[in-house]
Amino acid sequence: MVTKNRLSRCNPASPEFRKEEFPFYWLARVHGAYTMEMEQALKTVDMDIPTWRTLFILKENGTSSISEISLHAIAKLSTVTKIVYRMKAEGLVDTAPSQQDGRVTEVTLTETGRQAIERIQLATSHLFLRSFNGMTTAQIDKLNELLQLLLRNIAAP
Repeated sequence: MVTKNRLSRCNPASPEFRKEEFPFYWLARVHGAYTMEMEQALKTVDMDIPTWRTLFILKENGTSSISEISLHAIAKLSTVTKIVYRMKAEGLVDTAPSQQDGRVTEVTLTETGRQAIERIQLATSHLFLRSFNGMTTAQIDKLNELLQLLLRNIAAP
C-alpha cells in the first residue's frame, strides 16, 4: 500500500507533489517516446499508427465491428470509421454489414492486410526488444497487472 506521505508526493494537488513521483508523468513520457519510435519504424514500410493498431486488432480478434476496433484502439468511433474506409481503399481490409445486425459494419483483413502485418512486424520488432531489455517475464507480467489495475481504478464510477 502507498503511505500517506508517499501518496502526497505523487498527488498534483499536494504541496509536496514531485513530478518524478507521479506515475502519469512516466506513463506520458513512455507513451510519447514509444509513439515517436513507432512512427519512425512504421514510416519505413509506409504505415502509420492508426493503421498499425487496426491491423493488429484484426489480427488478434479476427472480424471486428468498427465499434470494437474503436474500443481497443482507444479512438473515437468517427475517427476509426475514417481509418477503416481509408484502409479499405488501400486494400488492407474489407467491410460488410453484420449478419446479426445490418446497422453494424464488420471489418476483416485482406491478404494485402496480412502482408502489411508481416512488414510491420519486421520493421518494429527491434523496438519491442529494446523496450523490454533487462526486464524479466515476471516483471513484464507485473507491469501489465499494475496497469490493468490502474485502468480499472480510473474507469470505476
